Amino acid sequence: MAEPISSTGAGDPTPIDELDGIATLDLERARRRGYPEAVYCEGKTPEQVGAIAARFRSAGAPESGAVLFTRADERHAVAVLDALPDAMHDPVARMLAWPPNPPEPTGELVVVACAGTSDLPVAREADLTAQYLGRHTELVVDIGIAGLHRTLSRLEQLRAAGCVVVVAGMDGALPGLVAGLVQAPVVAVPTSVGYGAAFNGLAPLLTMLNACAPGVGVVNIDNGYGGGHLAAQITAR
Repeated sequence: MAEPISSTGAGDPTPIDELDGIATLDLERARRRGYPEAVYCEGKTPEQVGAIAARFRSAGAPESGAVLFTRADERHAVAVLDALPDAMHDPVARMLAWPPNPPEPTGELVVVACAGTSDLPVAREADLTAQYLGRHTELVVDIGIAGLHRTLSRLEQLRAAGCVVVVAGMDGALPGLVAGLVQAPVVAVPTSVGYGAAFNGLAPLLTMLNACAPGVGVVNIDNGYGGGHLAAQITAR
């Protein structure tokens, strides 16, 4: 494994760590941005993910937050846990976190709401991301617009949030509805849940981008990590 080297860009040099032919790790991201690097596991082999996890172990825990391993299938999880046996693993969210305990929460509340149970994996990813970035979170499940009374029954909880992450597939109408009911910004996360004309998340994505209610920001399809991260930054002190 190569020794850490420094970038040559403007400003202070930033140590980076080249892991032979696999990755260039950003071990100083927590110090620079306030949040550690995350590892997107999909598309990587378990051996590659395991090598990355081992390097984080040898570097030591980040100064703030936790290293997140996202979109991790069972083989990825085994590889991470082999290198980091005490890591938190949530199979529903397909996420691991190390160190395993979230930091003490600061800032405002993040509420993560999902339209249906089928959206739960993406919602859990958003919820855990915000938690491990140092926010208190609450997860609200199955309040889609097919039963408007379910949405309205959670109105007090939604209005208590400093930011609401709304996760929805199919028609993707829930973020616009929530944005019309609360003062906080809404981060909309479209999912690939739905029948053929949902086009694997494209239909809800377009609905969210065209939301009539102001104050809606949209991230990529199934990007619970991105939604949770943005919400954590919005609600930081």
